[in-house]
Amino acid sequence: MKTAVILAGGKGTRLAEVRSDVPKPMMPVLGKPLLAYQIDLLKAHGFTTVWLIVNHMYEHIESYFSDGKDFGVDIKYYVEEKPLGTVGGVKAIEAQLKEPFLVLYGDVLMDMDLSRLVAFHQNKNADATLVVHPNDHPYDSDLLAVDNEGRVTAFYAKPHPEGLRYRNLVNAAAYVFDPVVLEHLEPGVKADFGKDIFPTLHSKLNVFAYNTPEYLKDMGTPDRLEKVEEALKSGKVAARNLNNKQRCVFLDRDGVINIDTDLIDRPEDLELYPYAASSIRRLNKMGFLVVVVTNQSVIARGLCTMATLDEIHKKMETELGQDGAFVEAIYYCPHHPHSGYEGEIKEFKVECSCRKPKPGMLLEAADRFNIDLTQSYLVGDSPRDIEAGANAGVETIRVKTGHGLKPHTTVPKHYVEDLVSAVDLIENQFLKA
Repeated sequence: MKTAVILAGGKGTRLAEVRSDVPKPMMPVLGKPLLAYQIDLLKAHGFTTVWLIVNHMYEHIESYFSDGKDFGVDIKYYVEEKPLGTVGGVKAIEAQLKEPFLVLYGDVLMDMDLSRLVAFHQNKNADATLVVHPNDHPYDSDLLAVDNEGRVTAFYAKPHPEGLRYRNLVNAAAYVFDPVVLEHLEPGVKADFGKDIFPTLHSKLNVFAYNTPEYLKDMGTPDRLEKVEEALKSGKVAARNLNNKQRCVFLDRDGVINIDTDLIDRPEDLELYPYAASSIRRLNKMGFLVVVVTNQSVIARGLCTMATLDEIHKKMETELGQDGAFVEAIYYCPHHPHSGYEGEIKEFKVECSCRKPKPGMLLEAADRFNIDLTQSYLVGDSPRDIEAGANAGVETIRVKTGHGLKPHTTVPKHYVEDLVSAVDLIENQFLKA
């Protein structure tokens, strides 16, 4: 993939108190225009042509970048006579977009392994791939629903329907499009991808979501600009790039995050511990990935369907998100090796590589997110959890909630009261590192 389109027509009205003499994409971030960060990233990943959709005070952009020769790319401009939202300018250059292309927003600071994104798009044979990530305010963000393959099944533009349960998959404003997407855009009409296109596009084309923990943040307000600069200075932005090894805390679900009532098969039976969200939020703020790994034999036993389990997890993520906490991903094993149960689902009654104490779920997550297992933890309540963590090579912490008080010969590295204590231990070690 060689072509990118950057939507660079923003006025930056809310940033006027910082600077009003440049358009938003040219706002300095630690002394460097935001747009320059994006173009450097594109060049580093082999993009050769960058289209800039410009409008407000575009002369500043053209004066700085010119034809892009000094930046190692070929920069072309499309000047919108009047703003047409996020869609209009892309549709206007349709004749120039004959191959798959990347779309970025000019007010987002990002540091991503774009090669991984492109490979995902190609491997899925997608028509459109939307970059998504969890955040600490999903309740007022554009959200997606996906199936087990990552295919988008619904798009919920904010404000959401009342009572919506959701996965914390937030539209991160970066897209890969095949040219076929352009056929579904109307020329000369002001429209927005999130509000007007994505809510129905998945019913017409193969649309997938690429979930990443990498850094993508808009800096459209003075407060956000300050946070972006702090993240750059601290090294957080670069560290999150999946070219770099990540540190992770793997969490078992039942007995760690929520009360274990044994074989939970309905959303209404899932009750989070009162400290679950605040504990996970602390891990989020420390920069750890948080990944749930849970055995869910309710599927193999025929007690609930995959769709019901998804609703259970939506409830969990919704309640965590309401308190500003999020998990990067949820891995579950639907299998159970022993047969002979009434109502069981034969196809899931198998020996597998994912059911704890086997480390399959941890290893799959490690591959997906480039996790350094030697710098990571598993928090669980059962011997199976501890054995899985040991088999994967992570530091193990057993809690006394759930099944944590049942005696067993499997010895964890640490044995603590609950998730709060586990996070205390992790934080103490993290601060010493």
